[in-house]
Amino acid sequence: MNKNSNPVALLAFAFRPFFLLTGLYGLVIVAAWMSYLFGGLPLPLGWSSLHWHSHEMLFGLTSPAIAGFILTAMCNWTGAPPLQGKGLLALVLAWLAGRVVMWTASWLPVGLVAVVDMLFLPALAIYVARVLLRHGNKRNLILVGILALLSVANLLMHIGFVTGKTLCLTFGELLAFNLITMMMVVIGGRIIPAFTGNWLRNNRGLTNVVKPCPQLDRLTLITTALLIPADFLISIPAVTGVIALLAALLNALRLWHWRGWLGAKEPLLWILHVGYLWIVLALLFKGLAAFTLVPPSAWQHALGVGGMATLILGIMTRVALGHTGRPMTLPNFAVIIYVAITLAALGRVLTALAIVNYSAGLMLSASGWILAFGLFTVIYWPILSRPRADGRPG
Repeated sequence: MNKNSNPVALLAFAFRPFFLLTGLYGLVIVAAWMSYLFGGLPLPLGWSSLHWHSHEMLFGLTSPAIAGFILTAMCNWTGAPPLQGKGLLALVLAWLAGRVVMWTASWLPVGLVAVVDMLFLPALAIYVARVLLRHGNKRNLILVGILALLSVANLLMHIGFVTGKTLCLTFGELLAFNLITMMMVVIGGRIIPAFTGNWLRNNRGLTNVVKPCPQLDRLTLITTALLIPADFLISIPAVTGVIALLAALLNALRLWHWRGWLGAKEPLLWILHVGYLWIVLALLFKGLAAFTLVPPSAWQHALGVGGMATLILGIMTRVALGHTGRPMTLPNFAVIIYVAITLAALGRVLTALAIVNYSAGLMLSASGWILAFGLFTVIYWPILSRPRADGRPG
């Protein structure tokens, strides 16, 4: 759409509808899942319930958050006008259509479910690639590659469902976990030290505290990326375990270099460091799981409820303020979002480690999750659905 047009506020920038949908879907999916597990709520899933749950958390929940961030950030990277109006609406409807067929999968032909659910990620990847290439921004094409491979992971899960081959479902799930981890490591490595350094300079007068460390960054990215072939090509648990433990160590060193404790007074800052810490813990648990020292569900939930959900909420709460012309100050009561998602992650990981009773731990984790995503939706709905506070377009 022409940048001089005037779409409604909700369709003026990609972060607006996609962040709201992420908040709403995060609330709905866990509330429905707990009702299914403990309340006998009938859901026409069609899939095995655990794989459906995994699919919707990996592809249904994270994909709008990824879309909202990348489509917004790349306007800064390239100077391109934002996707808005009818074009943005079409992409939103593609995501919504995927959720409709996944929630009614047992009522529909399996091929239709697969085709409709797979529309969103390839469409997003193609649009992002076109904009980046048009503006000569090759540095960020790695994100297009990750989006394309996420589409492959989604395809693998659908093939597994159609054919009944559990191995395809597992490979799709593992590939999605690794790719989302890679995306968080790439994006986190760009925004967290930058935000931290800026805040320390502006609020504490500290300069050159957060120093770039290109060699550490490069080694961390390579090691984290090696988990993909380790899981699929080598398939030797000990190799995967060693790589995961090394990736945990390197990501921990990277996080330490960012000096997050110096910004402990700013919730919009420390939540990003907490989210990245969950990635470190998830990689540690993955390494230990390869040697059967902890169950695999420990690293999966440390990554999903800890790393993914925490960074999603941390980034959405920050971006929504900055891109709507509001002060970079967390709204009243919004810090509860961060506390709640942290408790949710702790509860789910402790449950996976069998430290907490399964039913009690699940209820605690779900309650924290629902509170976090529900409160985000309530507090940020007016921020995301109304025009910018400073009167500027976007």
